[in-house]
Amino acid sequence: MANYYCLMSGLPDLTLEDTSASMTVAEVVELFKEEQDITKNDRTLLFMFLAEGDCKNLLKILKGHREEAMVAGNYSVEKLDEMIEAARDNDMENDSEYPDFMIDFIREYYERKDEKNYFADDHLMIRYWEFVKSAKSDIVSAWAELNINLSNILAALIARTQEWDAADYLVGDNEINDIIRTSKAKDYDLSKELDYVPAIMQIMACDDPVEKEKKIDALRWVWLDNMTFFNSFSMDAVFAYLCKVRMHERWRILDPVYGKQRFEEIIENLRKEVQVPEEFTLKSPYAKKEETV
Repeated sequence: MANYYCLMSGLPDLTLEDTSASMTVAEVVELFKEEQDITKNDRTLLFMFLAEGDCKNLLKILKGHREEAMVAGNYSVEKLDEMIEAARDNDMENDSEYPDFMIDFIREYYERKDEKNYFADDHLMIRYWEFVKSAKSDIVSAWAELNINLSNILAALIARTQEWDAADYLVGDNEINDIIRTSKAKDYDLSKELDYVPAIMQIMACDDPVEKEKKIDALRWVWLDNMTFFNSFSMDAVFAYLCKVRMHERWRILDPVYGKQRFEEIIENLRKEVQVPEEFTLKSPYAKKEETV
């Protein structure tokens, strides 16, 4: 893994509170691509980061909102259209240029999209994070694992408030999901497994969904800072910086007058689709601290 001293030294400092000075993801990616001697593994890590944007754009297209598919990713909207067509026609070669998890999801989506308890966003993003877990970087792999865990923990907390069976809303098979399925404790007995669970429990008690989302992003931000504190010029640091810029891009949209209106639209859409109580209408990935990295 290479070090990118010039790139990281030249980028503006970021804070979660001030989104005004931030560049866009596309701008940072272009600067990175100008670097010399980028390793194959580092290019793969960049691909993995941008694949999150591909997933968000893919969901927009599949749900009929093609004009909103504008998140920075690896593929153009036209290439995503080709991916969807090829997946539906089973016209894929073994050496397809597209990630297997995206092809598998497209086929799953058309088979299950009308099922009552099938939430496409959750299923695709869990597939995405499982893909990122394969990264040849301890930090990036850990980042993926915590996003998987948090997504399921929040789903379980939401289910409990509605007296639903949490097991029906968990995606994937892992140790944390197994604990949630069998626990009756308020915190699903996860506080002794994951050190961030008490903070999440406090945040989820917040009545203001915007404030709640900001607090969760703040926790994610601190995790990224802590994990890259001693290697601030590595590809892990570049990956973390891009994650923060993506947070900024989202919060620029969700700020002041227009942002408040847009946030309310998102909440209402989630309410219709997922049917969750108002205090739990937003969920966001959050990172846990791994002792092994």
